[in-house]
This record gives sequence, structure tokens and C-alpha cells, in this order.
Amino acid sequence: MKIGLLKEAVPGETRVAATPATVIQLIKLGYDVVVQPGAGEAATFTDAAYAEAGAVAGDPLDADIVFGVNALSTEQLDGLREGATVVSLLGPAMNPGLVEDLSRRPITALAMDAVPRISRAQSLDVLSSMANIAGYRAVVEAAHEFGRFFTGQVTAAGKVPPAKVLVAGCGVAGLAAIGAAGSLGAVVRATDPRPEVADQVRSLSGEYLSIESPEVEVSATGYAKEMGDGYKAREAEMYAAQARDVDIIITTALIPGKPAPRLITAEMVAGMRPGSVIVDMAAANGGNVEGTVAGKKVVTQNGVTIIGYTDLAGRLPAQASQLYGTNLVNLMKLMTPGKDGQLVLSFDDVVQRSITVVRGGECTWPPPPVPVSAAPAAAPSARPKAEESRAKQPMSAGRRLGLVFTAAALLFGLVAISPAALQVHLTVFALAIVIGYYVIGHVHHALHTPLMSVTNAISGIIVVGAILQIGRDPALAGVAILLASINVFGGFAVTRRMLAMFTRS
Repeated sequence: MKIGLLKEAVPGETRVAATPATVIQLIKLGYDVVVQPGAGEAATFTDAAYAEAGAVAGDPLDADIVFGVNALSTEQLDGLREGATVVSLLGPAMNPGLVEDLSRRPITALAMDAVPRISRAQSLDVLSSMANIAGYRAVVEAAHEFGRFFTGQVTAAGKVPPAKVLVAGCGVAGLAAIGAAGSLGAVVRATDPRPEVADQVRSLSGEYLSIESPEVEVSATGYAKEMGDGYKAREAEMYAAQARDVDIIITTALIPGKPAPRLITAEMVAGMRPGSVIVDMAAANGGNVEGTVAGKKVVTQNGVTIIGYTDLAGRLPAQASQLYGTNLVNLMKLMTPGKDGQLVLSFDDVVQRSITVVRGGECTWPPPPVPVSAAPAAAPSARPKAEESRAKQPMSAGRRLGLVFTAAALLFGLVAISPAALQVHLTVFALAIVIGYYVIGHVHHALHTPLMSVTNAISGIIVVGAILQIGRDPALAGVAILLASINVFGGFAVTRRMLAMFTRS
């Protein structure tokens, strides 16, 4: 079967559905690839590069399978052969007219933006691939318009404070924006109605801004849901306060199948400082910011720049095309079980069923819901709740104080009955216990492994000293050698076990 690679009909589109690298992979699956001349020019892929990869120039509309980035134009659809399969971004939930048009034609249409969010479909998830690029590019666009440092600096000419960035929505695009802004040195804050993303934000050195509401719950689909009036009122208060404080706002909030929720009002924009920047990544779906113009950059009366570009991923065309093309290759691997160049569409596979909008002229949209889970259920505890709560209670101050006094009394008693030569050593030992407790108790968990190496070195010194004294006091020296050796070998054993966790089997 032949795969046809289209030159995009949408004005300004720079991406292409296959690169020379992915063409090689498609040919290995048994397909012939036909490329429309000039299809990859906007993404810096020449016709000669496609020819070198094994593709031939020709009319892609005459192929059995047609690859595109965007939905095909009416002229392109009219030129398809009967029984052809079209694979592209269709947006069927937001384009019922397109779905109706496709269903009147004797073709099969697969929507790459309808891939379900399940683990085994991640390699096909075009939305995540493009959102990752768009989130990064949003920060680049914001930095360009901001015109100042993101990172704080102290120079001979004075101190430069770091830029403050607020990211609304912590999906793939939001997390990419958090990582990019943080790597440039900005102070990054982020918010999302899904509480499970808090750890992801913190792992990127961002500050998670939570909104307390009984509506907040772990998402069962991986997407944020539309919240009620109570949550929205608290959310609006938070955004109003943050808008007055931050320099840059990046909004990414989308609800599948619905217009983008309005997060930032005109009053909030008016409260921002002149020179501030807003990047509305939901502009194509109506925008999260009041005043956003899709595809345009506008400047408000108070000097705030609102960027509503809808082609953020396309502003990195070579990278975006490579990731999109790889998603298509993974789809072809799934639908070519024999690796013989024969496409097999199976509705028994939930992924293939979910992306099929039209099959042989029959409308199959919407697909049946796919049960997914973004967060694993907590394992039931074997202990009763009362016992579990008692186990988690911290030690009371009175009990801690009693233990300290008991230990001090035992130590003073031991010093009183000890020889004069040993009293000094016991005093030093007691002070070492106190200092060690406070020093080691405040060491970060990430430093426990190097700390263990330091204690091994100290124990090694004790072993050497005990060996030197074994002739004068064999009993005491032997006990010192035994205890220090246990610490040394035990430390190495624990370290080896920890390192083994990072070794591939």
C-alpha cells in the first residue's frame, strides 16, 4: 500500500506529517511513500532528502493512506481515491460539520487528536507531543516580549530581581512551560484544579498554588474538569492577587470538547504592571484571557502584551514535524501487525476504535468511552484506622523531655562511677551525641548516601585506632574493631543495595 504525504493547505502551517527519518521507518514496515513536491520545505526538509530516504515524488491524493497535519481542505478531500484512509488532526469534538462531510465520502478518517490517554497509547499521543513543544515555545515568546532578564542577578551596576511567572494549568504544556521558565531562572508559580499535579510542579522547582474547595479531587481521566461556582470564585481571587504580583502569565487550561474556560478577566489584566506579558495557549479554543485575539499579539492600554498565537508548536517546525511523524509511525506499527505494508483497522483495539471518526463512509464518532485512571487507588491498610492514626502521631514534648532527662541521669551516673581518665572521654561522647543528632537530623534525604560514605570513613579511622591499641587493652580494642567494622560493612551493603535500584537488569 502507498502512503501519501501532503503539502499542508492551511496558510502559514510549517509542519509536515513525515520527515525523511520517519519515511525510512515507514518503508521498513512495507509501505511505499509518495511525497508531494515541496511538502517539507517550511520545515527545512528538502525533496532531495525525501528521495534519499526512499520516497518518490508524486500525487499523495492517489495513495491508499494519506498523511496530513491539519484536516484536509475540500479540494483535497474531493481528490481522494475511493476507500482511502486519511490520518490527521481533525478535532471531531469541535468540528461536527467536518465529521458530517467526511461521513458522506467513501473513505476512512482517523483523528490523531482523539488518541485516548492510556499508558500503551502514549507513543501515539500527538496532543502531548505538540503541547510539550508549545509550552516551551510559549516561554520563549514571553521572554522575547518581556525584554528583561528572567533570572535574578547582582552586578556592579545594581541588583536585578528575577521575573515572576504564573502558569495556569499543569498539563503537558504547563509542565513544559514551568520547566523552561525555571531553567531560565524565573520564580515560577503554578495552579491546577487537579491536586495530583502538585508533586510534578515541585519536581520542576515550581511553587504549587492550591485552591481549597470540596470540589477538588484527583482526576480519573487525566484532564481537568469544569469546576463549580464556589471553586471559580476562590480561583478568581487567587488570579487577581497573582496578576498584580507576577510579570508573566501563561495559560494552558482546556476542557476536552468544550470552549476554553475564562480565567483572566479584563480587570485582572488592567491590574498588571506595564510591560507584563500574557501568553494564552488556549487562544484557538476561545482563550483563557479576556481580550485575547487568536493568532495575534495585542497590547492593552496599560502596556500589557497578550499573545494569542495558535501556531506555537509550528514555530519549531523541524522538531514538531519529527515528533508528529514519530507518532504516526507508531500508529502504523500498531495497524500493520504483519509489517507487510497492509493496513489493518481493528475495532477490537480500543486505541484504533477511539481515533476512528469515519470507517468506509460510515460515521463512527463519538467512540465508546475509554475507562482510564490518572492516579492509582490507594492500597487498603491492614491496620485499623485508630491504630494507624496513633502510629502517625508525633512524640509529645513532655515525653521527649522525659527521655532526655533519663538519658542525662544515666550518663551522669556512669561518669560518677568511672575512673578520672574516662570521665573526659564520656563527656566528649555525650556532646558528640547531641551535636550528631542535630547535624544528621537536619541533613536532606538526597544527601544520605554521601553522608553514609563519610560515616564509613570515620568508622575506618576508629578501626585503625583500635588496631593500634589492641596490644594495650585487647578487650576494649576488640569491641571497638567489631562495632566499627559492622558500621563500615553495613554501610557498604546498604549503599550497594541503593545503587542496584538504578541498574538496568
